[in-house]
Amino acid sequence: MLSYLQNIEFSNPGFFALLVLIPALLFWEYWKKPQREPIMGYSDLKAISHIDSWRSRLSFLPRILRYLGLAMMVIALARPQLSLTEEEVNAEGIDIMMSMDLSSSMLAQDFVPDRLSVSKEVAQEFVDGRIHDRVGLVVFAGESYTQCPLTTDHTIVKSFLADLQVGRLQDGTAIGMGLASAVNRLKDSEAKSKVVILLTDGVNNAGYVKPLTAAEIAKEFNVKVYTIGVGSMGIARSPVNRRSDGRYVFGNSRVEIDEALLREISDMTGGKYYRAIDQESLENIYREIDTLEKTEMEINVFKRYKDEFRTFLVLALVLLLLEFILSKMILRSIP
Repeated sequence: MLSYLQNIEFSNPGFFALLVLIPALLFWEYWKKPQREPIMGYSDLKAISHIDSWRSRLSFLPRILRYLGLAMMVIALARPQLSLTEEEVNAEGIDIMMSMDLSSSMLAQDFVPDRLSVSKEVAQEFVDGRIHDRVGLVVFAGESYTQCPLTTDHTIVKSFLADLQVGRLQDGTAIGMGLASAVNRLKDSEAKSKVVILLTDGVNNAGYVKPLTAAEIAKEFNVKVYTIGVGSMGIARSPVNRRSDGRYVFGNSRVEIDEALLREISDMTGGKYYRAIDQESLENIYREIDTLEKTEMEINVFKRYKDEFRTFLVLALVLLLLEFILSKMILRSIP
C-alpha cells in the first residue's frame, strides 16, 4: 500500500483547495446553523437517564462518513494517476578476473584477523559494486587454478571467495601462474575492457610461467593488470612451519613483497600497482580500481500513467451511500 501511494501523482492538484470547504461546513453545522430540531421539555430527566443505546453512541458516524466521502470526491477531482516507471539499461560491461594468493603467508596477522580474511571481505564488497560486469576468480600458491569462471552471478563468486582457505594448494608463490591462468580466461572475451586484479603478499618462487612472460601475454590480449601487494612494512606474525596435523606454527618473520616486479607488470599492461598495509588502505585500493574501471551505461527512462480517480470516486459514492443508509434508516432520529 505504501509503495502504491508513493507512485501516485496528481494531474489537477489545484482542486485540493476545495478541502478547506470541509472545516467550513463543520463550522457552519455546529456553530452557525439555526437549530431546527424540536425541543421537548422535561420536568425530571431521571426516567430517561439510563437510556444509552448503541444508536446514540454511533450517532456521530454518518457525519464522519459524509465528510470522508466529500474528501474522496475532492481527491478524485484532483485526478490521481499511478506513475509506472520503466528503465531500459544498455550497459557495456567489463570482464574482471580476480587472481588471489593463497600461500601460507596470507595467514599473517598484521591484518585483523589475517591478510586472507580481510582480502576476501574487501573483494566481496568490490564484487557487489560491479552490477553489470562479469567477474571470475583464480587462486594460486605454488600452483594455480580457476576457482570460478567469468559469470554475472555475483552470488556464486562471493560464495567462492568466502570459501577460500590456505593449504589446499602446494605452498609457494607462483605469481606468473596466477596471472597466466587469469589471462587465459580473458583472452577470448569480447568485452570492451578486460581486467585482472592480482593480489599477493610475497615474492615469486614457484611455477613454470615467469611473471613477466605472463604480463607480455596479458599485453598481447589487451588485458589490463592491477597488482596489489598486501602486507605491512617490517615484521609480521606469520606461519613459519606446519605440523603433521595440518596446523600452522606462527612466528615473527619479515614481510617480503617484490614491489618492483608487481609495478613492472602493471606498467607493462596499462594498469597500476598498489600497496595495502591495512584493511582501510586495501578498501581504498579497490574503491579506486572501481572508479577507474567504470562500466558505460545508457539508461532510458519511460513513464506511463494510469488514471486512478475512479477508485476514489467509487469510494466517495460508497461512503455517501453508507451515510444515507445510516442517517435515514439504521440511526434515524425521530423528531
